[in-house]
Amino acid sequence: MTLVSAADLVREAAARNRGIGAFNVIHLETAEALVAASAQARLPVILQISQNCAKYHGALEPIALATLAVARRAETPVAVHLDHAELPELVDEAIALGFGSAMFDGGALPYDENVALTREVAARAHAAGVYVEGELGEVGGKDGAHAPGVRTDPDEASAFVAETGVDALAVAVGSSHAMTDRSASLDVDLIARLRGALDVPLVLHGSSGVADAVIMDAVHAGMTKINVSTHLNGFFTRAVRQTLDADERLVDSRKYIAPGRAAVVDEAARMLRLFALQGA
Repeated sequence: MTLVSAADLVREAAARNRGIGAFNVIHLETAEALVAASAQARLPVILQISQNCAKYHGALEPIALATLAVARRAETPVAVHLDHAELPELVDEAIALGFGSAMFDGGALPYDENVALTREVAARAHAAGVYVEGELGEVGGKDGAHAPGVRTDPDEASAFVAETGVDALAVAVGSSHAMTDRSASLDVDLIARLRGALDVPLVLHGSSGVADAVIMDAVHAGMTKINVSTHLNGFFTRAVRQTLDADERLVDSRKYIAPGRAAVVDEAARMLRLFALQGA
């Protein structure tokens, strides 16, 4: 297997009432770990590069080309996806680099502006054969924008999808980005109503703060693409910290980064298996 489009992976998972893991790349070692996790689980995975990640690396191209190269060498189906792009030009760059899908994040904009910009981005992406994810209803935790009462309205979501032509929709149902404990409570009834109102797959952002059992309730109710970042980052960081604590003379970064990478492999593989259980 090799590089595939997220469109195929998400649609297949939705048709089988399963979840699919979409995990964020932070650096090359993360991409390597996620592809290894996919091989271990014998399940597909979506590798996500966010606008924040591109900023950290100075530009999208360096981390994108490295991630695409890792994906092309995979034993299992792997997609590379642009996550949380607030700049339309970043979506255009991702398309030119060879991404098969992109998320344009206009969730913090007024509804009309979100519709107009998302529609423009989707039209250009579709012309290039690229799958587009939109967002409606602000998901908390990004840049201090947490708003506990915000939820995505099913009727508004239906109109948004019709007006923009997006292929998948990230919805606000109670999760929040960057949580380090898994205590978020999801509105499962709302997920079911959104699933009934829409003919495109639903995306759960902020899944790091959601316990396994609650994620599976969400998948059962109709959630398909499950985005995870902070939770896996924690496994990486704890393994690095433990390795350094065990040997204060250690200076070769490969010797403490490798345990971090290995820790992500095992946990990401476990999560891929968990998400795929529903409807199996």
